[in-house]
Amino acid sequence: MKETVIDAHNLSKIYDEKTVPVYALNNVHLHIARGEFTAIKGPSGSGKTTLLNMIGGLDVPSNGYVEINETNITNLKGNNLIDFRLNNIGFVFQSYNLIPVLTARENIEFIMLLQSRPKAEREQRVWELLKQVGLEDKANKRPGELSGGQQQRVAVARALAPKPQFILADEPTANLDSISASNLLDMMAKLNQEENITFVFSTHDQRVIDRARRVITLEDGKIVQDTLPTIISHSHSEPQT
Repeated sequence: MKETVIDAHNLSKIYDEKTVPVYALNNVHLHIARGEFTAIKGPSGSGKTTLLNMIGGLDVPSNGYVEINETNITNLKGNNLIDFRLNNIGFVFQSYNLIPVLTARENIEFIMLLQSRPKAEREQRVWELLKQVGLEDKANKRPGELSGGQQQRVAVARALAPKPQFILADEPTANLDSISASNLLDMMAKLNQEENITFVFSTHDQRVIDRARRVITLEDGKIVQDTLPTIISHSHSEPQT
């Protein structure tokens, strides 16, 4: 059995409870194992982003709770929750959310600064990640000097910097052209397979859905379909050039 990283129990999010209740999420159960590459899909308003925000501790459920590595994050408050997110969860947003006045290198380093990591460790990690995402030559460029695809790769590197338990990616390809989206997905799939990094996406994008090894379909706040993870074969890998 693979180790479970994310456990969501009976999650509901209800709006306008005093008038006519609207269920953004309705009694959702979800378990994500380490190393999964999972897409959560569904029409607008189906609850994808709400579910991702609950898993990431960015939103509080009306009912139910979320455990990350057996820690109930729904009970964490204030700085305890902020610190837990900082040290355990990586976020990638469709709007990149990079700090415009900082360079690519400084954006990647930023979370490690918040964690008070030593300077030598931060610098080594930043260069490792710039190499992984293929942006060593863009280290000193600010977001405005980078393409959308390059900005999103910086955002992924920033999410990976603190070595989180998993990465939550909310519509990460939404603002990218097809080549940039494909390159980004190749990079994330490689990180997933080679380093066993867990990725959970919310997405409308068929390219993401096609790459995922598990696809969870939400409708009206409920999981209506959940494909089982498939085994990736490494026996037909591309030859090295």
